[in-house]
Amino acid sequence: MRQPRDLSALAGDDVTVVGGGFGGLSTACYLADAGADVTLLEKNEQLGGRASVLEADGFRFDMGPSWYLMPDVFETFFDHFDRTPEEYYTLSRLDPHYRVFFKDGDRVDMVPDREANRETFESYEAGAGEVFEAYLEKSKRDYEVGMEHFVYEHRERLRDFVDLDVLRNARGLSLLGTMQGHVEDYFESPKLQQLMQYSLVFLGGSPHNTPALYNLMSHVDFTLGVYYPDGGIGAVVDGIADLGRELGVEYVTDAPVEAIEGRRGGFAVDLEDGRRFLADRVVSDADYAYTEQELLPPGKRQYDAEYWESRTYAPSAYLLYLGVEGDLDPLAHHTLVLPTDWDDHFAAIFDDPAWPDDPAYYLCVPSETDDSVAPEGHSALFALVPIAPGLDDSQEHRDRYREHVLDDVAENTGVDLRDRIVLEETFCIEEFADRYNSRNGTALGMAHTLRQTAPFRPSHRSSAVDGLYFTGSYTTPGIGVPMCLISGLLTAEVIARE
Repeated sequence: MRQPRDLSALAGDDVTVVGGGFGGLSTACYLADAGADVTLLEKNEQLGGRASVLEADGFRFDMGPSWYLMPDVFETFFDHFDRTPEEYYTLSRLDPHYRVFFKDGDRVDMVPDREANRETFESYEAGAGEVFEAYLEKSKRDYEVGMEHFVYEHRERLRDFVDLDVLRNARGLSLLGTMQGHVEDYFESPKLQQLMQYSLVFLGGSPHNTPALYNLMSHVDFTLGVYYPDGGIGAVVDGIADLGRELGVEYVTDAPVEAIEGRRGGFAVDLEDGRRFLADRVVSDADYAYTEQELLPPGKRQYDAEYWESRTYAPSAYLLYLGVEGDLDPLAHHTLVLPTDWDDHFAAIFDDPAWPDDPAYYLCVPSETDDSVAPEGHSALFALVPIAPGLDDSQEHRDRYREHVLDDVAENTGVDLRDRIVLEETFCIEEFADRYNSRNGTALGMAHTLRQTAPFRPSHRSSAVDGLYFTGSYTTPGIGVPMCLISGLLTAEVIARE
């Protein structure tokens, strides 16, 4: 993967970055390394944005991202600064990568051994082992070409795609159609289709609205592997923050921003407590819609309220963080519980918003891998149920759904948690909105639908305020920790070009 273009034009600039998620942390590192004086302001008490950490009574939970995927992206990021990820955190490859409990009583593990996975696919459908290999070859090509020529390239206008290099490399890519149509061309078994599509949750979409190009996630899953950084994703946040300090980034936490005023060469970023930070340029990693609608005056907004109302947002989530006595066998570090037909759940997110009656959900048990995240004799677990953003998440709804989820876990995995819970915390739509200023309480931002991918996502640069830029999941390349790291690179390049 390519290295950044010349960023030396940034030397000497005073830049304020608003928001300390992965996009903001990445942008700050690139800018500081190029010689800019960078101050990063984070609303909450810790860095990481949605990758916050919950610590209580000896338990430690990643509150948001918990899968370490696309290790090559992290290696490329650190390599730019002549460093390696291993200098900041330790990785272990998970085995199994994840376990799936289907609600008809079936159970399957996806493992680092590709041949074993091929045999698993063959056991579900005659000939599916060979098709599995063909699917992964297609996924590998889409990944390699897509990453080099689209993800790592700043192409935010339609005309940027109309050149010979793009057209030549796009030949054969799955640029049209949906993931559902794509996997149906390979597999008849609904279960195999689900195994090839579960990662869409990380992109905030459904099989019916996510572009087929994202079949590249299967290369990420089955070939590049699933890892765990000791201490969780929070350890990755700490590592990148440490790198930023080495490069000269100043971090200010507990610093909610109230307003952004001015233009290039004369910005003032005002905090709610009255402090003011002056800058030549400003980069926002805060929620894009919140930045535009709440932090900027009306005449300085690129998009009006109607634009933001018309967007398709990624799911929110009902999250249940549990400290539990004893072990949680047979749950794996990453466990998925899936109905054999998950269309109703996706419909309850994107078509007819409601709390899903038969949910597909994720269980994370980091204590299966890391003894440090729970006291001796205990386990740490969180349950994540994707739900529609903007739902009513009153205490009554949460209480009812807690019982529903605990019943479902017991019925479909055999693990009854009720009498063993010693710590319990919930996080849902209201907290996403309050803690992260998240539009409608979305957990991820704008979904990767056919009309919200690549040049159809909001721009890295403001067209209304000279010197204001954006980074993070709303911009290209999009949702997910690796994509936000790359977003930081693209934002830095846009600033350097200007």
